[in-house]
Amino acid sequence: MAERTAVIVGGGIGGMAAAAGLHRRGWTVRVLEQAGAFTEVGAGISVWPNAFRALAAVGVTGSLGAGPIGVAGGLRDWRGRWIVRMDDTTDATRHTGAAVVAHRAQLLDALLDQVPPECRMAGVPVRAVRHAGHRAVVSHDGGELDADLVVGADGVRSAVRSSLWPDAAPPVYAGQTAWRIVMPRPESQAAPGARAWAETWGPGGVFGMFPMSQDRIYCYATATVPPGGHGPDGELAELRRRFRDWCDPIPAVLAAARPEHVLRNDIYYLPRLPAYVDGPVALVGDAAHAMTPNLGQGGCQALEDAAALSVLAGTEPDLAVALRRYDELRRPRTQQLWRRSLLGGTVAHLVPAPLRVARNAVLRAVPRSLFLRSLAQPFSWRPPAEIVTK
Repeated sequence: MAERTAVIVGGGIGGMAAAAGLHRRGWTVRVLEQAGAFTEVGAGISVWPNAFRALAAVGVTGSLGAGPIGVAGGLRDWRGRWIVRMDDTTDATRHTGAAVVAHRAQLLDALLDQVPPECRMAGVPVRAVRHAGHRAVVSHDGGELDADLVVGADGVRSAVRSSLWPDAAPPVYAGQTAWRIVMPRPESQAAPGARAWAETWGPGGVFGMFPMSQDRIYCYATATVPPGGHGPDGELAELRRRFRDWCDPIPAVLAAARPEHVLRNDIYYLPRLPAYVDGPVALVGDAAHAMTPNLGQGGCQALEDAAALSVLAGTEPDLAVALRRYDELRRPRTQQLWRRSLLGGTVAHLVPAPLRVARNAVLRAVPRSLFLRSLAQPFSWRPPAEIVTK
């Protein structure tokens, strides 16, 4: 097969995974990242079994240095009463036992190891993308690059999408902001019998906590607030104020946190696109289907996109066929999870007490086996089969 070239716009997790997968299959790749370095923010990311299969398809194996989350824990209300409780059983671990929470920078480093340094171009903002016959041209601050394939992995405000999908609706504020914390495990969570993880739902907000490697924990919180806000006396003080009356160990965990641990970002989602492919240009990750974080699948779906695209484009001689198949496979799945995640965010952030009581009662009444089966769809994904060529 003749040499084929790809330009990946965006050097985050989705972009680097696409670069790793294509490079592994013989493509010449260039990754353009507008930031001055290939780095990730100091936050955690849930890596579920489907994401590990995607990582293996692009050449990353192993546990990312983190032990499994385990499944002992569950969902509770803000007073500490269990809504859905999960234990370490065979049925539960079949879907979730191999999952970990990794540091985003740790995951990006594992992907960078699969892409030669000469393929990476940092500090290169992309301005536009256009078609040029069967190829595509990327215009950036330093000039232009043309390629057989351009991959838009440049996030919710994608320059690639705005160039070739000019009629696409803009990102929409989901109604919540999110705080994320990676911090040392507090002493209160080191005691024998302490719950390893839980997600807690309260009036208009959520607080989650998961174990990480190196004796750390990852916490996240969301609240229903107008966009663009900031804590008047800092984000940690804002969190302590909002969650001071919630059940243990939330106040104790926040008391042990430091201001520099806390990141705040408004949550936006992208209205559904009619296609993820336009000629020799494909969108992956948030550029294609930015979703709310309520299923913990945003990063996982970016990895699935990258794995599917690299397998199909790397083994199908006809790139147009490969890209058509990519769109056929990825758009229905990601848009279904997009809908589920958006609905989950609405359900989790109910404010009126009667609605929250009714919601909790319904969830408590759902058989645990049915709840576990609902996990199978996101977690059971596998990459498309490689096409054997001679």
